[in-house]
Amino acid sequence: MFGSKLTSRSLVFTLVLLLLLVVSPFTFTTALSEEEDEYADDLQELIAIDDEQESGGSSPHYESRDFGKKSEAEVLSKAQRVVIELNGDSTKRVIEENEYVLVLGYAPWCSRSAELMPEFADAANMLKGSLGIGILMAKIDAERYPKAASFLGIKGFPTLLLFVNGTSQPYTGGFSSEEMVLWARKKTGVPVIRINSITEANEFLKQHATYAVGLFDKFEGPDYGEFVKAAAADNEIQFVETTSAEVADILYPVAKPTKPFFGLVKSEPEHYTSLDGNLSSDGILRFLENNKFPLVTLMTELNSAKVYSSLNKLQVYVFAETDDLKKLVGILQEIAKKFKSKVMIVAVDIEEENLAKPYLTLFGLEDSEETAIIAFDYNSNSKYLLESDPTSRNIEDFCSGLLHGTLTPYYKSQPIPDNKNASILTVVGKTFDDLVLSSPTNILLEVHTPWCITCETTSKQMQKLAKHFEGLENLVFARIDASTNEHPQLQVEEYPALLFYPAGDKSNPIKLPTKSSLKELAAIINKNLKTKEPLAKDEL
Repeated sequence: MFGSKLTSRSLVFTLVLLLLLVVSPFTFTTALSEEEDEYADDLQELIAIDDEQESGGSSPHYESRDFGKKSEAEVLSKAQRVVIELNGDSTKRVIEENEYVLVLGYAPWCSRSAELMPEFADAANMLKGSLGIGILMAKIDAERYPKAASFLGIKGFPTLLLFVNGTSQPYTGGFSSEEMVLWARKKTGVPVIRINSITEANEFLKQHATYAVGLFDKFEGPDYGEFVKAAAADNEIQFVETTSAEVADILYPVAKPTKPFFGLVKSEPEHYTSLDGNLSSDGILRFLENNKFPLVTLMTELNSAKVYSSLNKLQVYVFAETDDLKKLVGILQEIAKKFKSKVMIVAVDIEEENLAKPYLTLFGLEDSEETAIIAFDYNSNSKYLLESDPTSRNIEDFCSGLLHGTLTPYYKSQPIPDNKNASILTVVGKTFDDLVLSSPTNILLEVHTPWCITCETTSKQMQKLAKHFEGLENLVFARIDASTNEHPQLQVEEYPALLFYPAGDKSNPIKLPTKSSLKELAAIINKNLKTKEPLAKDEL
């Protein structure tokens, strides 16, 4: 669900991830198996819940998420009972007999599955017990029932799929319970909540802190049509609509909106934002994309993919320990206001290694415990490091430089090594210009990484070639570790790589085949050496 060919660029800039079989036929008998009995019981329980909803006199649109005196464990227990547990016998029948089924494929050992399960259960409780949406929530242990999982199209863990009349479509929403509920509402034909009274508005506010509100004279016409179109296209924000000015005052109390009106409400310092100008679906969606994130987004496992995929391609990341982040939040929010919709500011707890280390590794800072501020321009695939103290002024200047393109890109480099008497020079990022690009001699450069399985074999070949060609003044052997050293003119798609830089044209290195024999490599080197000096022997 949540994979790509690693180039030097994609190695640097691909971070999320989100991180992607033929089934035996199902047979049924007239007598229900024990597992089928459990399934039937589960369905009866769901029906009972629905009946209770219909007869309980609650609001037709919502029910408060304040569960009174029930404990959190009781609420979670109820939610878990609402989720159907699929198995080898029931899977096909559940999919075929229900119009909407949202399926979670998981594995017991998968940590991400473990994180998602409580959110999924809570969403099931909200959907079935509160909002009354006609969608069945189901889960399956894909490791225990591999054939059923294959039938569903589950290939990784965790996987969320929505089945509509037996046909699957990928899940594209968020991973909190509220985001799952919102996505399910929109995909099952309820993209907008209509609020007609102050009572309904107050009930809505008990459940929602973030939403988009539309105020219209009546629920028809071009503006309203564009509003509904945008609501159906968006997967992240709950849309509400009303024709009542009194209701609008409850939902958006900071202004007296005139009809038609569209505004966004968020639970953060910049609480209310309205859209100026005519309403169009594209304009509404652009407005939401530019304003849906907080001024400072705290990265979590659940929102990391959403942050990475944001249309805002200028992003500043602040890594610090929890206490230091708390001290910086106020400063960062004031800075973010000056770059709103232009630069995205993200805060990351440096102790959350799964989140922080992939980014910090790109700067050689994976072992650092100090506050670090980095930036990415995903439009040009460039990265930057704030190398001065993280003061308010320096951070603001850093953001401004990112916005205006005046920052100097950052390239990793190991310390400059001592190459005295070395038969193969060690090149680092800081010495690539001098030792390779500016060198008046021919250079054969081996590019390797620690995780490369075949790099050791190529390194041994390089040692033998260096010894074989020893004494040639117009040929230098060199090697560079691409995992810890970078240069804008070193772009390698796979490792190991052998690059021959001719003395007369360093801008167009010749790629040598790494799978060739020593004799073949020696012949290729000799062919590319343009010199009047005696050539080394071809045979090794």
